[in-house]
Amino acid sequence: MKQIKILAVALACFGATIAQEKQVNYENPKGLKMETEYSSDNSEIRDILSFEGIDYLKIKFSDDKLKGKSYKLSVKEIWDGEVKSKTIVLDSKNLGIKQFETLKDSVLNMKVISKLTSDNQLKLTFKFPRFSVTKKYDAIKSDDYSLRNLADESNLKIGYNEEFYLLAYILPYEREDGSKSWCEVGTSGDDIEKWGEKFSIKHYLLFEMKFD
Repeated sequence: MKQIKILAVALACFGATIAQEKQVNYENPKGLKMETEYSSDNSEIRDILSFEGIDYLKIKFSDDKLKGKSYKLSVKEIWDGEVKSKTIVLDSKNLGIKQFETLKDSVLNMKVISKLTSDNQLKLTFKFPRFSVTKKYDAIKSDDYSLRNLADESNLKIGYNEEFYLLAYILPYEREDGSKSWCEVGTSGDDIEKWGEKFSIKHYLLFEMKFD
C-alpha cells in the first residue's frame, strides 16, 4: 500500500507527473537555483522503483558563484520530537582528494537514492559526478517513510555561507480518521525540527546543505 499512497501524494503535492522537474529560486532571482527531478521519466523504471520502495531524486544546483565553492551535507536524526544527533554526511573539503574540495564549474549535480532495508535502516546513497557516499540510519519498522526535497516542497530559502534545509526523510501525519498525509508534513515549512511534536511523528531525518 505504501507505493500507492506515495504515488497519490506525489501527484497531489507536485501537481504533475512523478518525474516532473521544478526550479527553485527563492527570494533571489539572480542567485542560487535548484532544479529537481523526481523518480524517472521512464515508466518502466518508475514501476520498478515503486515496487522496490525506492525513492530517487535528481538535484541540480546552478549559479556562476558556485565555481570555487566547497559544499557540506549534514543530517539531524530526530526521535520523539528531539534532535538526538547531528552528523556530517559529506564535506568536500575532507574527502581527501584535492580536486574535489571545491567546485570547478557553475553547476553541481547530485542524485539521491534511498530505501528502508530489511533490517530497519534507512539507506541513502548520494551520487555525484565522480564519487558517491552511502549512509545508513536507524529507523522504525514502517513502510511509510518518504524522501522529500524539503526546500522544493516548502519553498524554503537556499543560498550561501549558511546551512539551509534540503531534504527530509519523513513518516506521514496520521489523522484521527486513520488517513495518512505526507504533504501536510512536507509543506508545513516552519518549525521543521518540531514536526515530531506537531504531527506526532516518531522519527525522521533532516538534511542540511551548505555552500562556502
